[in-house]
Amino acid sequence: MSDKHAINGIITAIITPFRENKVDKKAYRQLIEMQVNAGISGVVPCGTTGESATLDFDEHEMLIDYTLELVNRRMTVIAGTGSNNTKEAIKLTEHAKKAGADAALTITPYYNKPTQNGMYEHFKAIAEAVDIPLILYNVPGRTGVNILPETVARLSEIKGIVGIKEATGSLQQVTEIIRQSRKGFIVLSGDDFTALPSMAIGARGVISVTSNIVPAEMVGMFRAYESGDLQKAMDINLKLWPLHNAMFVESNPIPVKAAAHLLGWISGEIRLPLTPLAGANLEKLKTAMAGLGLIHG
Repeated sequence: MSDKHAINGIITAIITPFRENKVDKKAYRQLIEMQVNAGISGVVPCGTTGESATLDFDEHEMLIDYTLELVNRRMTVIAGTGSNNTKEAIKLTEHAKKAGADAALTITPYYNKPTQNGMYEHFKAIAEAVDIPLILYNVPGRTGVNILPETVARLSEIKGIVGIKEATGSLQQVTEIIRQSRKGFIVLSGDDFTALPSMAIGARGVISVTSNIVPAEMVGMFRAYESGDLQKAMDINLKLWPLHNAMFVESNPIPVKAAAHLLGWISGEIRLPLTPLAGANLEKLKTAMAGLGLIHG
């Protein structure tokens, strides 16, 4: 993989805009262009933030194909290909490989609640079936299972498994993964809250929700950190903190889609069982956005 398509920096878990219950390709194209123009390192289509759980197979594959067409090698594309069904995850990952994605992001199996060995065998089976850089995705708050550092370390020795999106919010777990895994194994923060501190202990960047809304600011924080200007990076992080919090006042991607709708970028559509942001939580989001000058208070 060339430097241009390295897995680091600010990578946006891109939202999927809908209109009349179909993917709004025009709005999606505009979102992708905004990400490219802001200097974002890459995008993840069909992740949790992209409402992968409510995309059918045809929509999922179309979005991967369309993202690659729009990006046109201008940044990294990491296809979301996770499932709680190993066979299904392999099928989605095979499509990502065929389509030309730079890597695939695969979540720990949800609902099934597999053991550590079950998770090991699940990811091992995907890696052995498809020759594409594979990034594990650990988010126990959504899946009900936590892939432990020892298991990640075992998986890091498997050819093709190149990194992990770590979204426990635990810097201790991030440290243990880096300490125990093979040298060069990539760790990405899975939470905007922990992006900066995770980088300080060895993470390569973040797969971000907030960068859907303020991509240039997130890139600015990363570049300040990379250049050694820690004070500037901290200042940007603190400035964005209220927006980070607002992105999770309800289940992701409800707030981020509400924010994009308030900015006029997408329709307010979100698929059931998720419902649009309203009431006190919508006001919290508006307050955070107004504080950054994104909308009028």
